[in-house]
Amino acid sequence: MDSTTPWAFLDEYRGKMFDGEWPTLPEMFRITARRYPDRPCFTVYSPDRVALTYAEALARIERCAAFLAGAGIRKGDKAAVTGKNAPEWAVAYLGILFAGATAVPIDYQLRNEEIENILRASDSRFLFVDEEKYDSFDPKRLDLKGRYSLAPGKPGYVYDLAPAPGGVPKEPAREGDLAAILFTSGTTGVPKGVMLTHANFVADCYLAQANLHIFPTDTFYALLPIHHSYTMLAVFIEALSVGAEIVFGQRMVTSQILKDLKEAKVTMFLGVPLLFNKVLAGILKGIRAKGPVVYGIIRFLMALSGMIKKVFKVNPGKKLFGSVLDKASLRTIRICISGGGPLAPSVFRQYNQLGIDFVQGYGLTETSPILTLNPTDAYVETSVGRVIPRAELRILDPDPDGRGEIVVKGPMVMQGYYKNPEATAEVFTPDGWFRTGDVGYLDSGNYLYLTGRAKNLIVTEGGKNVYPEEIENRFQLYTEVEQVLIRGYVQDRKAKIEGIEALIYPSKEYFEGPGARDGIDSGDVEARIRRVVDEVNSKMLPYQRISKVTLLEEPLEMTTTKKVKRYSVA
Repeated sequence: MDSTTPWAFLDEYRGKMFDGEWPTLPEMFRITARRYPDRPCFTVYSPDRVALTYAEALARIERCAAFLAGAGIRKGDKAAVTGKNAPEWAVAYLGILFAGATAVPIDYQLRNEEIENILRASDSRFLFVDEEKYDSFDPKRLDLKGRYSLAPGKPGYVYDLAPAPGGVPKEPAREGDLAAILFTSGTTGVPKGVMLTHANFVADCYLAQANLHIFPTDTFYALLPIHHSYTMLAVFIEALSVGAEIVFGQRMVTSQILKDLKEAKVTMFLGVPLLFNKVLAGILKGIRAKGPVVYGIIRFLMALSGMIKKVFKVNPGKKLFGSVLDKASLRTIRICISGGGPLAPSVFRQYNQLGIDFVQGYGLTETSPILTLNPTDAYVETSVGRVIPRAELRILDPDPDGRGEIVVKGPMVMQGYYKNPEATAEVFTPDGWFRTGDVGYLDSGNYLYLTGRAKNLIVTEGGKNVYPEEIENRFQLYTEVEQVLIRGYVQDRKAKIEGIEALIYPSKEYFEGPGARDGIDSGDVEARIRRVVDEVNSKMLPYQRISKVTLLEEPLEMTTTKKVKRYSVA
């Protein structure tokens, strides 16, 4: 390996603690525990701080693995884990891998029948589950060999599992073996399970560090559900690879998040656009409250700070805006990373102006997931980042502007969908490139720009292609709008002409929350939303403009990473 890469240190352990190109996840954890045994590993505030060091976490993981081996788990067996973010979740997940088996992390927010559907589809024979859902999954009915609890109070609590004599994992996993099956849907029918090996995860973890510098002294905040590939890799596995601390956020409540960030002195804060938009809106609201003169001065200083950072690679924002960041509990944050959906360039820019290194990336569950990351010292606000080493991206059948479907090859690409060769064949080209379904283009510096999903494409009367996501992004800083979904609608059925419709759910906090004007009626709400749409339209090309607005009385259904489920709308 190149001695200058972030993963060059692995050469010291190759042949001693692992063989092959990459260690497995258990081997990676053991290497880190040897390097940093006394550093905090898994931490939770509930309400007081409880932490396991790397040495303590390793002991609990190995004890869990030994128990599972004694219970009959073998290499190739599947074991599921579903529950809220917690150290117990991490110990159970890694215990499964240390036992040589394959983990099946399942979205805890799914309905019980959807979880059961995934248990059956994945052939899971063991289950770790939080106490409130523990009784819902009968081992006999589900043909489980074992059901264990992620919280005290139920039989088989993960920390109490004692290995039987001789309970030693018989055959450890190798780097090409299946580490996890990540299900992208839990709905009825046959859910698709993405098969990822140890090498997929570990290669992606280390290769991403070429664009993102992380250290043992970092503290990561695991707020989004860990079952999701984004948090799984960018928080959980990345932290474990360098000996950083993971603080488990247990409630998606703003006051609790801010409390955790401050108390834990978090340095790495990963979230989705919705979360970062709300935090930024809160900061700007606080600045506006100081009056127009102060607001104008601060915005001028923000622009100046951003220019200095961009041109001179010096970051004055932390000193200039220390009190502002303190109020938002962001003073200790070194890097914010946004993923799980597109972020407005203006949001990206303003965080950087405030002195926080803000990183946007791109990837899919099928690619482990990271494919691109914006380096903090060479970021491009309108791009989702520079392609990481050994990921090959190209544009399939580009149009005259260079836009087309993004396809990829590399060590992070999945092995296929579990027991679903037809679906697997559909997403690979005949020469082995994975089809992302996303549309974009690459520049000369190998930076990727997204324009939308191929299947969401709207074709206008003039034959112009419109990608809904490009329009939706324009609404991100309007606090009047809680949710927006752009779609095509039939303007003329005979001529097959599509217009552009905006489905908008107005923000209850804006129109009804503290500070809202009394006596707002539906006409006022509609008029204000119309003004927002007019402002957005004024910045769009004529063929991209919204011609129909529908106000929603109920919010749209969302995914775990707070993206609107596009096909949940009739």
